[in-house]
Amino acid sequence: MAGEIRDLLCWRGPVSVNVFVIGSGNTPLPKEAFHLAGMVPDAFLPFPLLGQPEAIERLGLVSYDIDFDDVSLDLREYTRAVLRRVCANTRAVAWAAFEGTFHYDELLTDQVAHQVYGYCTTGAEPVVEWDTAALRGEEWRRRIAEARAALDALLSASQIRARKSRTD
Repeated sequence: MAGEIRDLLCWRGPVSVNVFVIGSGNTPLPKEAFHLAGMVPDAFLPFPLLGQPEAIERLGLVSYDIDFDDVSLDLREYTRAVLRRVCANTRAVAWAAFEGTFHYDELLTDQVAHQVYGYCTTGAEPVVEWDTAALRGEEWRRRIAEARAALDALLSASQIRARKSRTD
């Protein structure tokens, strides 16, 4: 794992992979679902986020803090496997971002693109970037904008279904 990425993921001690998923409901997956890529986390902290805007609450938003005590692990493939797992069997958008970057007004926006190091949308392969220079680049911002467009489509479809169910 690149030194800079490891340093960013280890800021509070253990290596912490932080994943957010919208669309899989507000009930977290069990910890066994995160025994992936031959790795078993040392700590697993799932939680639905509070104060969700109505459009997001209909779909559900869960955050996972997944920690490993061994800071020498290369977690790039693990991050990819987690993103794939949380998007499986549901229409969802998920992303991995550095601790402390979450704000409802900035989900997958240009302002936070450099703090997102992976994303996945249902039906697509996860994308993980482990080069901090690439995270600051225009190509990465473009890719995060595509993930945001998928999130906007997911939220829009949810709104349409909600309106339709109220009129039926």
